[in-house]
Amino acid sequence: MELLIVIMILGLLASIIAVRYSDKPGEARIMKAKMDIGTLENATKLFKLDNAFYPSTEQGLQALVEKPAVGRIPSKWREGGYLEKGTLPKDPWGNDYYYMNPGVHNRTFDIWSYGGDGEEGGDGEDGDVTNWAGPEG
Repeated sequence: MELLIVIMILGLLASIIAVRYSDKPGEARIMKAKMDIGTLENATKLFKLDNAFYPSTEQGLQALVEKPAVGRIPSKWREGGYLEKGTLPKDPWGNDYYYMNPGVHNRTFDIWSYGGDGEEGGDGEDGDVTNWAGPEG
């Protein structure tokens, strides 16, 4: 568990550095979204370690910062939540990240952003950033 916390902290630092020092803002936004998704994945895994199940789609990522009041109620929810600042990050384009459990992309759960255009699909900065895709996500 301590290792996951260290990984989350390193991910946060890397995303801050990437955004501040990148010459290409679009690429920096994509990198930040990937780092955020990695952090959300780790926090979701910590939630499961404590509670023996992942948050449902209905509970969403909000279950990482507030104890769920719907669906299966976690008995060992961590006081203060599973994210360092106690709030869910927005993607670099100002939108919420999406979450689905079970995932439909051969994963236990899916987390994604629709990128700069806020719509499914697209290329470059407008492309989706996901926890299941290859080069663009």
